[in-house]
Amino acid sequence: MADLSASNAPAFSVSELAFALKRTLEDAFGHVRMRGEISKVTRHASGHVYLTLKDDKAAIDAVIWKGSVRGLKAQPEQGLEVIVTGRITTYPARSSYQLIIESLEPAGVGALLAQLERLKAKLAGEGLFDAARKPALPQMPAVIGVITSPTGAVIRDILHRIRERWPAHVMVWPVVVQGDQAAAQVAAAIEGVNALAPNGAVPRPDVIIVARGGGSIEDLWPFNDERLARCAACSLIPLVSAVGHETDTTLIDYVSARRAPTPTAAAEMVTPVLSELKSSLSITSARLDRASAGLMEGRRARLVAASAALPRLTDLVELAAQRFDHAASRLSAGLSVNIAVHAQGLTATSARLQPGLLARPVAHKQDRLKELQARLSDAAVRRVRLAGERADLTGQIGRARSAMNRRLEVQAQGLARLDQLRRSLDPNRPLTLGFARVHAKDGALIRSAESLSPGDGVKLVFADGVKSAHIDGEPLKPRRPTGPAPRSGGTGQGSLF
Repeated sequence: MADLSASNAPAFSVSELAFALKRTLEDAFGHVRMRGEISKVTRHASGHVYLTLKDDKAAIDAVIWKGSVRGLKAQPEQGLEVIVTGRITTYPARSSYQLIIESLEPAGVGALLAQLERLKAKLAGEGLFDAARKPALPQMPAVIGVITSPTGAVIRDILHRIRERWPAHVMVWPVVVQGDQAAAQVAAAIEGVNALAPNGAVPRPDVIIVARGGGSIEDLWPFNDERLARCAACSLIPLVSAVGHETDTTLIDYVSARRAPTPTAAAEMVTPVLSELKSSLSITSARLDRASAGLMEGRRARLVAASAALPRLTDLVELAAQRFDHAASRLSAGLSVNIAVHAQGLTATSARLQPGLLARPVAHKQDRLKELQARLSDAAVRRVRLAGERADLTGQIGRARSAMNRRLEVQAQGLARLDQLRRSLDPNRPLTLGFARVHAKDGALIRSAESLSPGDGVKLVFADGVKSAHIDGEPLKPRRPTGPAPRSGGTGQGSLF
């Protein structure tokens, strides 16, 4: 048996062999197009999608990176048959191979329709197809927004039909209506139109038309996009879907406020006919005039019939006049009887009135008046006396005020003399005249030259500050008890400086 340990073949590490296999597979299968059924779809939080492609005999793991998921023509779903394009690579950590998917599309019309039915069931379950949530179209729109391709017959047909029927301002939002970018551009256009301010520089449409001509199911497939359907369902402005011909049906048709079989029909759906409105208005105005005339004639006839049943005015006035004459004829006799009755009553009342009965109240009032006069005289006397006392008090107050003023003047003069004396005795006043005051170092005032010795330090106080000085010269001789001090050339007083 050969000794394998003695072989010259190099030994691979696990990593070297794994990555060599990885390079071999990637070089051999750098571009793969494969058909299969999707199973085990897992969407990772990072945005990557992991799935398995299988047929009746085999299965292969696959991954779609986050950057490729948004550009797929169809989203991966369980059981969907697809055609994918990508490359084969390995996952060395698990000794397995996998397919990196770069593009994915349904395998045939049947797969597309199956995916569409599942999406329709999902949105219908959320209530996006309910008629109750769809807004009504405006009867006379002032601004109409059209989201479609700026080229082609669709936009020309819509503009021509609107111009024939109704004088409205048309705002065209250009988009592509076929291909990978169509769904995203149409959804962005719907959101952009809804975001316009009601009174902004760009007029906000009252209704939106999303239009496209006919085509195959693959051509119309962008209008089955889920995000586009949700944008159309959330539009605050009523939206009319006019995608394809009458037999074509897309997902946006179910969520829109109204579906039009053709773009031209959409233009007719959102606009009234001005000539028809004018004709209808004329007919309505004529009917109103006829109805008003008939109503007036009926009311006039009813008034005539009602007035015929009323009594004549002369009959009413004559009856009242007769009652007035009858009352007037009895008024004269009634007044005479009334005067006689009151005269009789006056006579009976005046018979009871006597002079004494009237004199007693007069006497009582006179007594009361005399009493009040006496009280008034006493009050006047007291008031005169009070006025005299008040005048005396006023004179006393004046004399007291004069005496107080004189006393204050005398005291003010004395105070001024004291202040003058204070200023004359102020020790600092001579300093303003050029003199200086001498103090010892401890602050004591020097009153005589005898208290100083040569070398002593002193302080000279001036009006504007203090300076230090020392005493020099010879000490003073003791003062003799009698006689004047000698007048010889020498002096006992030292110099200050």
